[in-house]
Amino acid sequence: MIQTPQAKAALARYQSDSILSATPGQLVTMLYGRLVLDLRRAEAAQLEQDWVHASSELVHAQAIVAELSSALRPDVWEGGTQLLGIYTYATRLLVDANVKRDIEPTREALALLEPLKIAWDEAAATLAGAPAAADHVA
Repeated sequence: MIQTPQAKAALARYQSDSILSATPGQLVTMLYGRLVLDLRRAEAAQLEQDWVHASSELVHAQAIVAELSSALRPDVWEGGTQLLGIYTYATRLLVDANVKRDIEPTREALALLEPLKIAWDEAAATLAGAPAAADHVA
């Protein structure tokens, strides 16, 4: 599908507006959604031995995990320290997958992070009608 420059600009504006108007819970679910997508794309690229594309996806996934880590406030809730440990481990897996050109760490990261995405999606759906919670996310 060929997009005109106007269509591309409109899509970019829509995506930007979606992010700017999202609640903290929606932002977390957006990040997790893109994280899982990146990992699936990286896995597919690794299967094809397309290391440039795999690397790009893995680096973007690392950036998302870094963002989730930076937004995390482990001092605010009981599970924060454990989640930070998961993010740290996932980052190590993504670096290994990229440096070693190894699909197994990518798959392990996906197996580790996809259930978190599902949990955040469920939590966001449950809270969609509730008043905003405290200012901590992820």
